[in-house]
Amino acid sequence: MASHSDTLVVFFGATAGANGGKLGSDEREIILLVWQIVDLHEKKVGKLHSYYVKPDSLELTDQCKEETGLTVEDIIKADPLDKVLQQFQQSVSSEVKSLGKSSFTLLVNSPLVIRQVLHPEASKKNLVLPECFFSFVDLRKEFHKCCPNAGPAQKQTLVSIFVCFPGHKFACVETVNYKFDSGACCKTEPVDSETVIRARGLPWQSSDQDIARFFKGLNIAKGGVALCLNAQGRRNGEALVRFIDSEHRDLALERHKHHMGCRYIEVYKATGEEFLKIAGGTSNEVAQFLSKENQVIIRMRGLPFTATSQEVLSFLGPESPVTDGAEGLLFVKYPDGRPTGDAFVLFSCEEYVQNALKKHKQILGKRYIELFRSTAAEVQQVLNRYMSTPLISTLPASPIVPVLASQPFLPAATSTRDCVRLRGLPYTAGIEDILEFMGEHTVDIKPHGVHMVLNQQGRPSGDAFIQMKSADRAFMVAQKCHKKTMKDRYVEVFQCSTEEMSIVLMGGTLNRSGLSPPPCKLPCLSPPTAYAAFPTSPAILSEAAFYQPPLLAAPRHPQTTVASPAHTLAYYPPQPHLYMNMNMNYTAYYPSPPVSPSTVGYFAAPPGAVAAAVAASPHPGAASTVLSQPGALVRMQGLPYNTGVKDILSFFQGYQYSGVVQMSEQARSLVQPKEWLCL
Repeated sequence: MASHSDTLVVFFGATAGANGGKLGSDEREIILLVWQIVDLHEKKVGKLHSYYVKPDSLELTDQCKEETGLTVEDIIKADPLDKVLQQFQQSVSSEVKSLGKSSFTLLVNSPLVIRQVLHPEASKKNLVLPECFFSFVDLRKEFHKCCPNAGPAQKQTLVSIFVCFPGHKFACVETVNYKFDSGACCKTEPVDSETVIRARGLPWQSSDQDIARFFKGLNIAKGGVALCLNAQGRRNGEALVRFIDSEHRDLALERHKHHMGCRYIEVYKATGEEFLKIAGGTSNEVAQFLSKENQVIIRMRGLPFTATSQEVLSFLGPESPVTDGAEGLLFVKYPDGRPTGDAFVLFSCEEYVQNALKKHKQILGKRYIELFRSTAAEVQQVLNRYMSTPLISTLPASPIVPVLASQPFLPAATSTRDCVRLRGLPYTAGIEDILEFMGEHTVDIKPHGVHMVLNQQGRPSGDAFIQMKSADRAFMVAQKCHKKTMKDRYVEVFQCSTEEMSIVLMGGTLNRSGLSPPPCKLPCLSPPTAYAAFPTSPAILSEAAFYQPPLLAAPRHPQTTVASPAHTLAYYPPQPHLYMNMNMNYTAYYPSPPVSPSTVGYFAAPPGAVAAAVAASPHPGAASTVLSQPGALVRMQGLPYNTGVKDILSFFQGYQYSGVVQMSEQARSLVQPKEWLCL
């Protein structure tokens, strides 16, 4: 087939659901295919061919019945899609041959029938489409390019217009990629935000090829699939996908909640910055590793730290040879050169990959090794994660001192069951929805007593805790609101205590099996004093907040209160409390009271601010006492050079502290390298 051919095949299709501009958006199957051959040279129009297609699901929407005039009885005896496509190929080939031609141009009234219907359905049913469906001309685009000032025209009108111009050369030839090409992406590469989407809900074992298959019919940019990893380096079910232009991105958004296997996939807009953060890299070693074309990547996890290249090659065996031997191995290491136990391997074909995956969970040394399919973006992401120095470049170099909000906002951890837990909330539910759900019981909620729990990715988890004025009120709410509906979902309401709420908010679990405390409250990490008994600290303020921006709103500046000068504290306004359940990744914000983080903030004081704040404090004697107590100042020696604030806080998790002091250049001349001071 050639784009300059004067033999046209006009192609049309309809589905069992939405048609027109929404064709393919509801994932319904094809039920009708129509085509007709047009000879531009002879100005002749061939026979109109119309074939019904039997779908797997014999259900037609009212819109489909109205627009096509078809009924279930019309399609129940029709042939399936694969046989109809064979008839199409045979019919077109014979007619084109009878005209003395060897090629033709496929014309469609809209690219949706090719990109959003035919290719996705063929991919799901494992059908091989004829080559002509990988290149086509959009009649409307071609017409508007030739006649930009013309109004809208119908399909038959467009065909008749082109019949009148036998020498016309079609310029708007669109193609569909045969396969997805993997590749590396540089952090300095410009990425248009209008070409990127975020896919959510992916199976954890899905690869970039599986994602490309989900978006079959749309052209993904080279290396344009980036699988996202969680804090533990494992896939979190999300991916960022970059398309060749905004038109393909818009068509991808129409596949929101389409299915990959038995799972539906959510598709949202994303930005180029998000894509580069995941897929971009600057390492020359990674660039050289990924420079080999048409290679399949396998990730190995759990390798012994002493494993060598030769041991890995021997483990994989001769039936799965690695591309270029040891050059096809990339060991992931920390900045100081220590191995992480991860490695990436290149293979030249799918057969070698299948042989390698059979080694999954086999033993190397004294450890079992996990093997997974991987992508170029995952290689970049893993290397970026391990080779970066956390937090040092993003935190100010000045002392960090915790500042608490006014004490009435801190709930005491008691066994009184004056709280309720809401489970199964819609992910789009907000504070207003919860108050509306509570109805007349809203008046019994304590001030600032609504705590919404976020998951590890910072999105709503479907849970919330509400503090009531008494246990009786909490019992009444649990009785009357249990399994009430909120936005087409029923919500479970349970009575619980403040202690149980606090433990869940700090990363523990509360389910039918009982109460599991967070890691910070296990016996080996128990703090020396009661966890909820947070000491009242003097008001030491400054400008910048330690919390990351996604967690909290912008801090308010301190305001002078005449009635109570002792409480002129800067704090994040405790509006609807949003608490992130960080599980094992919350150490940067620990310790904090068992409440929403909007009641506690960390502020960085500029040089000299600590001494000035002590002098200006309403309780300077108390502040001086804290700094002058024996053992209040801890000096840490022998730390790794890349140690950050997050590492220090993680080391002291479970113990109360006042702050972490990073050495200034002047002070560093008096203190040896690799040292930090902790208050």
